[in-house]
Amino acid sequence: MPPVSYFAAMAQEMEGLRNRRDGDGSLELSPSVVYIEACENYQKQSYRNRCRFYAADGVQALSYPIIHEGGTHKLPISEIRIDWSTQWLQQHERAIISAYRTSAYFEYYQDELFAILESRPEKLLDLNMALLRFFIEKTGLAIDLRMTQNFSRDGVQSSPDGTAVICEDLREAIHPKRQDTILEDLKLAKPYFQVFASKHGFKSNLSIMDLLFNEGPDSIVYLKSIGR
Repeated sequence: MPPVSYFAAMAQEMEGLRNRRDGDGSLELSPSVVYIEACENYQKQSYRNRCRFYAADGVQALSYPIIHEGGTHKLPISEIRIDWSTQWLQQHERAIISAYRTSAYFEYYQDELFAILESRPEKLLDLNMALLRFFIEKTGLAIDLRMTQNFSRDGVQSSPDGTAVICEDLREAIHPKRQDTILEDLKLAKPYFQVFASKHGFKSNLSIMDLLFNEGPDSIVYLKSIGR
């Protein structure tokens, strides 16, 4: 469940954004191609198995435990398995409910989100991709999501027809131990409603679930600065 800056970066690459005036007032988006690195070795203490959310006591973190066998830093991300032997899933769900049950849109999304978690996929990458697709759909982003077929240090990937695609490489840009400037650079560093803002103030760049549960269908408006 990546931070808002992760989705803001994807949103800025969407082309052909325009208001349709065909009776329903919906948005028409030409999708951008986003490659997810599926051929790297696992990186500890990253957003690959954790997220930050807004609880009654302030910003908290959730992390998904993985199975450590022979040192995970040398294992491909595609081989990392989730440790389902403890009760962490129930603890995570209780924490999310406690934090967001009074938010405007939590009840619209909680069942589907929890169903993804409760499907208990074996591999971390499978869970991450399922969650990523869920949040892309619910925030309204038009994304052609693909996984890399090989590891490239310079970010060059191959399209389905075999031609080389030069990508903007953001693999190291978004990390819980380093503050990124993506929202500031895109002029998206602005507040939206948060349940506990009156108590602790606005907290920027939390998990995308914070934006979705509080803004719902208007998440795309925030990510694209539409009409703002």
